[in-house]
Amino acid sequence: MADNRNAADVFWVEPQKRGVLPLDGFHLPARLARVLKSERFGITADRAFADVMAECAAPVPGRPDTWINADIVAAYRGLYARGNAHSIECWQDGKLVGGLYGVKLGAAFFGESMFTRVTDASKCALAALVARLRVGGFRLLDTQFLTEHLARFGTVEVPRAAYKVLLEGALATSGDFAALDWDVTARPTTKVSGPVSGKRIVQLLTQTS
Repeated sequence: MADNRNAADVFWVEPQKRGVLPLDGFHLPARLARVLKSERFGITADRAFADVMAECAAPVPGRPDTWINADIVAAYRGLYARGNAHSIECWQDGKLVGGLYGVKLGAAFFGESMFTRVTDASKCALAALVARLRVGGFRLLDTQFLTEHLARFGTVEVPRAAYKVLLEGALATSGDFAALDWDVTARPTTKVSGPVSGKRIVQLLTQTS
């Protein structure tokens, strides 16, 4: 993190308790499910990583500054170029209105930041991320901290020692962030074109094993 957008350096944070959203314990509110099913947003992945980062760093009412400085932007763009960072985008009428980004290591995804410009956009992005991670065989979704907003979706705090056990297990295997983009029912499997539908996201989040 950086103290502000103009900071000349960054610093590391290792909290005593870590925010974790259990992928099998995600709570999908009924209202959010209806929003997703309405197809109000077009939801994509890795279509506009740089734009999502820029929006996450942009000033908003109540938060005039950001912890995302030029060094962080450059580092994450490099990670994205190497396939280790990813974004989820929500579009409305061709405009980017919400999204999130983070880092993938093994079968762990570390959420970094999210933004919204219209009601429910970032919530839909989070739901889409969880669905994508489930399909891709991920084992850990690290949210860094527990906030009131994230708690509504099932995020919990995990003590440092327990978190390290979860992290070690996730790093020992590999998740596929792009698995949701392939039609496994086709022979051979084919790339799905266009956004992932909200109805499909709801189906993936509510189906039982």
